[in-house]
Amino acid sequence: MHAVFIAYGIKDHVDLFMRDMQSQKFQLPVYSPDKKETKTIWMQGSLRLLPFGVMEYVFPKENMDLVLTTLRFMKSEHPNTKGLRTSYISPFKLNVLRKLLKADKIPDFKTDNNLIWMMSDVAIIPIGVRYDGDILEPANAQFPGWSHEAI
Repeated sequence: MHAVFIAYGIKDHVDLFMRDMQSQKFQLPVYSPDKKETKTIWMQGSLRLLPFGVMEYVFPKENMDLVLTTLRFMKSEHPNTKGLRTSYISPFKLNVLRKLLKADKIPDFKTDNNLIWMMSDVAIIPIGVRYDGDILEPANAQFPGWSHEAI
């Protein structure tokens, strides 16, 4: 799964925030061919920089609630970004940007937990999300024939 957003603020704080994101580890479930058995492998979150300051964070879909809450993708304004989201990007421009980036609207998610990332003096403009399909592991892989999210 991909979270697409724009982060802005004091450069040193944004850099620290990006380092925290990149060093975050997640468990990626891998499913047996009959879907009865599950194993997990560790993966690192991946941060991609897109044109015009847009960022994309890649993580397993099982951690969607956790990551989107940490990134403040909630529908209501976060206290640290009060008014900033609407003053910098109008809803129309946000929809155009979302379509250009081939992102979907932000789904509903639980907001009860979050990750510990340094986000002081960092504001987030949420744009959307992208979903990954599943992939089968090849015969020479650790779990041949097993499937997982194609991150």
